[in-house]
Amino acid sequence: MPLQATSGAASYDAFGGGVPAVPNYIEEVFSTWLYTGNGSVNGISNGIDLTKGGLVWVKNRGSAQNHVLTDTARGDDNYLSSNTTTAATSGGGIYLGDGFAAIGSSVLTNSSSNTYASWTFREQPKFFDVVTYSGSSSTQNIAHNLGSVPGCIIVKRTSGVEDWFVYHTSLGNTKYLKLNTTGAEASGFAAWNNTSPTSTQFTVLGGRTEVNAAGSDYVAYLFAHNAGGFGLTGTDNVISCGSFTTNASGIATVTLGYEPQWVLIKRTDSPSEWHMIDNMRGFSQTIDAWLRANSSAAENSTYKIATPTATGFVTDGTNIIDPSSSFIYIAIRRGPMKVPTSGTSVFAPFSNTTSSPRTLTTNFVSDLAIQGYVNTTAFDGNISSRLQNENYMRTTSTTEEYTGFQFFNWASNTALISNDGNATKKAIYAFSRAPSYLDVVCYTGTGANRTISHNLAAVPELMIVKQRGGASGWLVYAAGMGNTKAMRLNSTQAEEVGSDFWNNTTPTSTVFSLGNNGDVNQNTGTYVWYGFATCAGVSKVGSYTGTGTTLQINCGFTSGARFVLIKRTNSTGDWYVWDTARGIVSGNDPYLLMNSTAAEVTSTDYVDTYSAGFEITSTAPAAINANGGTYIFLAIA
Repeated sequence: MPLQATSGAASYDAFGGGVPAVPNYIEEVFSTWLYTGNGSVNGISNGIDLTKGGLVWVKNRGSAQNHVLTDTARGDDNYLSSNTTTAATSGGGIYLGDGFAAIGSSVLTNSSSNTYASWTFREQPKFFDVVTYSGSSSTQNIAHNLGSVPGCIIVKRTSGVEDWFVYHTSLGNTKYLKLNTTGAEASGFAAWNNTSPTSTQFTVLGGRTEVNAAGSDYVAYLFAHNAGGFGLTGTDNVISCGSFTTNASGIATVTLGYEPQWVLIKRTDSPSEWHMIDNMRGFSQTIDAWLRANSSAAENSTYKIATPTATGFVTDGTNIIDPSSSFIYIAIRRGPMKVPTSGTSVFAPFSNTTSSPRTLTTNFVSDLAIQGYVNTTAFDGNISSRLQNENYMRTTSTTEEYTGFQFFNWASNTALISNDGNATKKAIYAFSRAPSYLDVVCYTGTGANRTISHNLAAVPELMIVKQRGGASGWLVYAAGMGNTKAMRLNSTQAEEVGSDFWNNTTPTSTVFSLGNNGDVNQNTGTYVWYGFATCAGVSKVGSYTGTGTTLQINCGFTSGARFVLIKRTNSTGDWYVWDTARGIVSGNDPYLLMNSTAAEVTSTDYVDTYSAGFEITSTAPAAINANGGTYIFLAIA
């Protein structure tokens, strides 16, 4: 009989098929949270309820310090270090609850002004489980509550000095790795008794101090593999434990079916580090800030490891990822998966005069930002995304992506950090990616008609594309114009017809289509795509016909729009932008032009408040409200 696992209980219904009674989302069970130590009490509200069981893994980013792993099965302030063989000890200062707290002044977790990365894994069937057990002189089966066959199991003896033993499904039940070393895969003795784990238990060989010595205590961390269990239907995967082999250039394209936010990678056929990357610290198109599970070394971003895609990741063979080599990985899906219900959870407008850098508090993780001067200096429309990291572009220009200056610092869970060295007043917009609202995709062109995957989980109604690596126009698709037309964000020109823009094909909830136009799909060109959709009560992508008189635009909101973008389609006209940070009121409303370097205009009254959306006044010019004119708009509540 298997031993009883010390673990959380599954929360699945009784209808069969493993469908959760209540939908599960990755943002409820996993978090990467960056914080700065304060030497006292540092509460982390990351949205992960560890009263349901789980693990917090913390690493000092700026100096050579041991990793700290604290789990609910062993209790508060009791930690292990993945880079050492040391037994469990107290003094790490991590206390678990709804979120967690770093208490005290330990340099490992909360020294004043030190920066830290934390990864929280909550126990949840088909995602993660924590099990403790007592060793035996005999081979034994250890029960677990993962609710699926584990893809990876990490075992550590807690009552004595010993290596961390790792089972990975890609290696099979006769091999193992050691998390605390660079060693290649090994066999030598049957740690897992040459027995594959099942959805209810795993097996450890009797008498081995590494996994099953009599009188010793152990903890096991179990990770699921493509087990479903998440999303509205309960069929979405959120964690994958797989393998890949690189080509002669060190390149491998890994397909997960989703964009990852956290990846642990280890070469198996030769000694190498256990590299940890995540999208909060720079898993992007430009850099990877990586830590090593087997090392106390500080964070490093000298070399790139991999680039995320909408469906997985592509390795970089420049330095760390070796050519013609075998690797294993654990990958976790990017969130959120839940559709937002309020605009304030995914969008924030700012207008300020504080000195640079500016720390702008949000209640969400920023993924896209636009910034421009609004008064004495011309508006430039600097735009970037978390996927682009240090690089940015200008909506007023066809110039390629600017590099070498980090206009936006994305390394915060609760703020957007703007850094341009200029204290001039700015309009700044922070956006969070979320299903049915906004998605961002980076891709490489082929010069041939094709489709590109996205994770908007809704049909995009507004798509904005810009070539990053070369000079080109900003191409815009809007559902109100149809799939044969496009406009240019950097221009006043009207809609233009061309089958080479979108291949005369309407996007779907999973892909968008491209023709062979060089502004969207030049062979080997690098591009970024921003896709918006209508999300009930949050955003509205729409179109209207002007009347020349007062016109109310119903967006389905309850407290009016906080952001409005309007462009005329059947004739020339600017891309007008209003926001509540600078003022959408019953009187004059300041506006900016996304396509122009002109300074803010404050002396006009073209839009007014309207609880269901926004109102266009009778004094608005033809570019906004000509009788019979056609227009597209984006509004955010």
